[in-house]
Amino acid sequence: MSDDYGYLAAHWAAVRERVDAACREAGRAPAEVEVLPVSKTFGADAIRAAAALGLHRFGENKVQEIREKAGPLADCAIDWVVIGHLQTNKAKDVARLAAEVQSLDRWELAEALDRRLQAEGRAIDVLVQVKTSPEESKQGLDPAELPAFLARLRGLDTLRVRGLMTMAVQSGDPAPVRACFRLLRELRDRMAGEGHALPRLSMGMSGDFPLAVAEGATELRIGTAIFGRRG
Repeated sequence: MSDDYGYLAAHWAAVRERVDAACREAGRAPAEVEVLPVSKTFGADAIRAAAALGLHRFGENKVQEIREKAGPLADCAIDWVVIGHLQTNKAKDVARLAAEVQSLDRWELAEALDRRLQAEGRAIDVLVQVKTSPEESKQGLDPAELPAFLARLRGLDTLRVRGLMTMAVQSGDPAPVRACFRLLRELRDRMAGEGHALPRLSMGMSGDFPLAVAEGATELRIGTAIFGRRG
């Protein structure tokens, strides 16, 4: 591992320890909650150092970054996960390079991904991003539109719908943050009653993940606490 990234082992161990503690506090088994390292803005060397620790799934906001990093890291067997807002004109690169999309939020995007994935002869896992925060800056499907959207997605064999994703409101008050996470879990449970199996809930980041764990998160998207602050 590069000396420049020797801190990663300690950061990763500390994050996992904090996540495990949050799980125990919530009465959950630590094995129920995975951590997705978010490597956005960090270069190939940092990701290679993280891969040396046994990490092989990395979240990226921008498809352009995946395109730039995938070549130099081809020998690391990395699964790239798209977690940022995705434009339809990026569907070709996603179909070629990504293992998963966690920000599927509209039918136009689903169709674009399906066409490109058919051309590549591939299928990928997807999570539907739901807007649970009132903030205009937050992306996602309106919760009221989720049942119809999931029903339409059943017709696309290239998109394996595995769960839901959300970003909570930014607030120093834990109550509204936790409410966003609770809403996503309640939506998941409601959809299960309509025949949609959605076992995964991707919610919670470096600053709010204990609240997400308490509300049933199965995956946390953590960047800063692992890689450090971005320049």
